[in-house]
Amino acid sequence: MSQVQNMTGRNQTTISEFLLLGLPIKSEHRNLFYVLFLVMYVTTIVGNLLIIVLICLDPHLHTPMYLFLSNLSFSDLCFSSVTMPKLLQDMQSQDPSISYAGCLIQTYFFLFFGDLEDFLLVAMAYDRYMAICCPLHYTTVMSPRLCLFLVVLPWVLTTFHAMLHTLLMARLHFCADNEIAHFFCDMSALLKLSCSDIRVNELVIFITGGLILVIPFLLIITSYGRIVSSILKVPSAKGIRKAFSTCGSHLTVVSLFYGTVIGLYLCPSSNNSTVKETVMAMMYTVVTPMLNPFIYSLRNRDMKRALRRVFCRKKAPISL
Repeated sequence: MSQVQNMTGRNQTTISEFLLLGLPIKSEHRNLFYVLFLVMYVTTIVGNLLIIVLICLDPHLHTPMYLFLSNLSFSDLCFSSVTMPKLLQDMQSQDPSISYAGCLIQTYFFLFFGDLEDFLLVAMAYDRYMAICCPLHYTTVMSPRLCLFLVVLPWVLTTFHAMLHTLLMARLHFCADNEIAHFFCDMSALLKLSCSDIRVNELVIFITGGLILVIPFLLIITSYGRIVSSILKVPSAKGIRKAFSTCGSHLTVVSLFYGTVIGLYLCPSSNNSTVKETVMAMMYTVVTPMLNPFIYSLRNRDMKRALRRVFCRKKAPISL
């Protein structure tokens, strides 16, 4: 830490590093939770990598739906990797420090991949809406050009959004307190430590959060609502089962992701304890990326067939 003089002529301390206090886990339970988080992280990496490899190798999966799924898997893999390796390292280390620059970099990529998942979930919901509600127009509407647009646009928007918040965070001063009551450089936790005026940051979070979180969430709910309505028009038990099979598991993960994020950043409560906020953050940073491969793909019949085709092709004897 170094001393600088502010405009009022008083000395204030400039933070060069932060201390991540991590999760409120008792020392006797630390190894147990370390193994648990390690297994969850490895599961996330393996599950999402498997999806990406299968979609690349199997021509039958070269469709709009699986294009979005492969991007979602890549986003989940990276999103979890932004926070989990550092958390696992800190759980086994006596030095849970992170440099000021490292903290800003983590904040940028956390926002980037979190926002990317947000937009990709919208693209996937729209794809399912067109496939189920407008099957005759699906091939025409979901053209390669539109699919490319629906993939590239999220990458562009998230780049600017993450950069905006990172630059606004970089302009703040952090004084004597450098202990972050979290397991990563969370924006809300950093704002609590700042000794600068954070009103601009809070206003931008509220405005952009409404645009990037609430609107996509409403679009997803509307898409799946129309899917259910369309299927239920066929008065059969099979139609009802198909509706819940198509939308139920997807909406579970969507609600888990959006519910915790909106609750943390758009509707923060003064009654929220640090433990409660940390648990909510674990839900969308660790649990959701781990569940997505199972809910979106590995329970999918096409993915199971692709898995059998790829492995059977590798095991097939080479004929001369």
